Amino acid sequence: MHDPHLTPLGEQQCRELSNRFPYHDSVDLLVSSPLRRTIQTTLLSFTPEIARGVKYFALPEIQETSDLPCDTGSSLSTLKQEFKDQRVDLSLVPEDWDSKKGKWAAEQNTIEARCLEARKWLKARNESEIVIVAHGGLLHYLTEDWTASEKFQAYYFCFVGTGWENTEFRSYRFVDGDDGTASLEETDESRTRRNDKSKPLTKEEKTQLRETTTQNWEAQGYEKASKV
Repeated sequence: MHDPHLTPLGEQQCRELSNRFPYHDSVDLLVSSPLRRTIQTTLLSFTPEIARGVKYFALPEIQETSDLPCDTGSSLSTLKQEFKDQRVDLSLVPEDWDSKKGKWAAEQNTIEARCLEARKWLKARNESEIVIVAHGGLLHYLTEDWTASEKFQAYYFCFVGTGWENTEFRSYRFVDGDDGTASLEETDESRTRRNDKSKPLTKEEKTQLRETTTQNWEAQGYEKASKV
């Protein structure tokens, strides 16, 4: 199914997220993928922010990674018509964002480049408490955090997804003095909240986990190898 809407279960999960999310009062920017389900998730889960006029941008760089129909967005004209009465700013979404070609291709190097661009854009913002609503596969690239991505591999033929659960939320901060990559790291409070007691991975372990995960995603057709 092309760019599906949330199911009734998904809508209920969003309402539950809104009820348990403890930081509504401090959020000063909302950002989501322009796919229908992420726009709907933002509108349903962060109604207090929408009500008090917090800016909300759809950011095409954080669309889902694969070029399957369910992960391919709708045309800009369709989104403008469908969400014309909602407070979502589509000004950053170009006409070709849903092409899955060029910059938007489902290839590892282009996904990494888009996520780097997104992190730099986020870091340059004046807001300090930003909510990002995206997709499990994309979030591994965006955060450069591949922890628990082996969930996909462990249940290879069941397709349970990535290391992120539906409507799961984590907190990250930008690393001080990085090398221009606008790198993120999960906060201690966030790790405690989700009861993650694992030892942080070394740089080498992160690289190995990323390579293993992306190779399996490639084998299953969820993304393509980088083009040189």
